Amino acid sequence: MKSDTSPVRPRGAPPVRNQSTPASIAEHAGRLSTSPQLRRALADRREILAAARARAQSPFATLRVFASSTPGKLFLIAVALTIGCLATGWYASVALNHRTHSLQQLISRAEPIAESSQILFSSLSIADASATSAFISGGLEPVSLRQRYANAIASASAALITAANTPDEDGGPIGRDIDPVHDDLVALAINLPVYTGLVETARANNRLGNPVGSAYLNQASGMMQEILLPAAQRIYENRTAAISQPQQVLTRPPYLVYTTLFAVLVAIVAAARFLDRRTRRRLNAGLLVALVTMTAGTLWLLAAGLTSVVATNTARVEGADPLHALTGARISLQQARSAQTLSLVRRDQTALNDDFTAATRGVSEVLNKLADDYHSGHAKTLPIADIDAARAALVDWQTTDREIGKRLTAGDYIGARDLTVGPEKTSAATYYANVDQALVRAITEARSAFRNNIYTAGRFLAFSSTGILLLAVIAAVAIPAGLYNRILEYR
Repeated sequence: MKSDTSPVRPRGAPPVRNQSTPASIAEHAGRLSTSPQLRRALADRREILAAARARAQSPFATLRVFASSTPGKLFLIAVALTIGCLATGWYASVALNHRTHSLQQLISRAEPIAESSQILFSSLSIADASATSAFISGGLEPVSLRQRYANAIASASAALITAANTPDEDGGPIGRDIDPVHDDLVALAINLPVYTGLVETARANNRLGNPVGSAYLNQASGMMQEILLPAAQRIYENRTAAISQPQQVLTRPPYLVYTTLFAVLVAIVAAARFLDRRTRRRLNAGLLVALVTMTAGTLWLLAAGLTSVVATNTARVEGADPLHALTGARISLQQARSAQTLSLVRRDQTALNDDFTAATRGVSEVLNKLADDYHSGHAKTLPIADIDAARAALVDWQTTDREIGKRLTAGDYIGARDLTVGPEKTSAATYYANVDQALVRAITEARSAFRNNIYTAGRFLAFSSTGILLLAVIAAVAIPAGLYNRILEYR
């Protein structure tokens, strides 16, 4: 008989359930998980929990989630392209406005002031040469020489007023802290009346036949060579640099503007390809309008900008550079004439003759180089007829100067004087006048070539800044308008 080992349940206690094994629990859970109703309930619970977590997230996290979605990406593309078009159009407009303003400033202010400084320099040289030529004429000087001297002094005085302005500002004269040639301008304003006073004193004594007149003329000429002309030369070089420096910038295309425009075009094409992959639509009206307008603006700026650069470079090669060279040649010409006439006043044929030779050699080198540039095609619009005329007259003048030296060596002062300042066609005065007149005509034509090409460069950029800004605004409006409907499809 078996003994009963089960525990005794007290009266009224609840019945004890049989404990299940782990295998039975797993089997029961598996049966529950295969229930469709339970799976649906678990999915709904997960969605509710996900929605609750999304509501509890920060705004930045919400924006990050939105940005990772397709409508968010389209929205960001629209914003980025709109800002890019507006920024590029504004930058291109500002850059082109700056170039246009620089061209206008160059032609309306910097170039006239540089021209005045050139007139100041050359007029002082002409005045000195005319004063010595009139002095050695003896007694009452010729009216033409006297008038030439008076005109040169008047031109120098008027040019000094204009040259006192600064080429890069809209105002008038400025102080020494800003203008580097302020002291030279002051020196000219102070010493020019002193020079004219010495010349008049020498002229009066020469009329009376007093030998002291030559001493006054030597003092005046020394002041011209040591104070006035060096100061005028520094002013001329400074004012000429105000033309050459902007030209170096304006002869380079606006590469950064072109780079930004090409970057915007690439971005628009990339956005169209992204939209094609996501929506299966090859063309979008807004992106197409933006692409067409920005492409038109880019081509416009390429044509206008490069043409303006070519015109500015032509102004430099065939205008400013020859103008600077011819101006320097004319100044050297006046110095050679002063040395030639002053040698008769001082009876000194050594040092002054060396000055004449060096000055005329410099003029010859300039004219020969310009002629070579023309015949080689480097500068096709040079006034070659005037340059050739100056070269021929210069050779005749040098030949006549050697004859003057021979007469002085032989003691024929009167013959040397007549050959120096006489009105004959074979005199040094006639050949000098021929060279000077040819140089003046060449300088005038070179300046006209410079101004015409600068005007041309400015006309090509006249409406480019406004046009590119208008096209950029059209593109900026078309992009969000074109992507708006695509974004609404994801509601």
